[in-house]
Amino acid sequence: MIIIHGYYIKPGQKITAGDILTTDEEYRILPAVKGRVQCLPEKKEPVENCGFCIHCREFGIGGTFVKSPSLAYCTKCKVTGRVDLEKVTSVKCADRQGGGFHSITNIIS
Repeated sequence: MIIIHGYYIKPGQKITAGDILTTDEEYRILPAVKGRVQCLPEKKEPVENCGFCIHCREFGIGGTFVKSPSLAYCTKCKVTGRVDLEKVTSVKCADRQGGGFHSITNIIS
């Protein structure tokens, strides 16, 4: 992973508030601080919202990533596991165009 400012993150290395990372798949890794992520430059979202967001791919917990419940309706992924949102340290986000939080309920209802 690479921090936007050019620093490389090694496996297990801690990230801090304000560090926005990108992976080779072009996902953003958003640090979770006090239960919130910096979804857009001007807006923080509760981590709970990420579980219902079409952009959320995975949650970082204990040094690993687990699939987001929002992928339960994805025909390719069909994730059905629960995520302990109290332990989330980061969110892997696929929003590359600055759309921000977009609820899956708008799509499935």
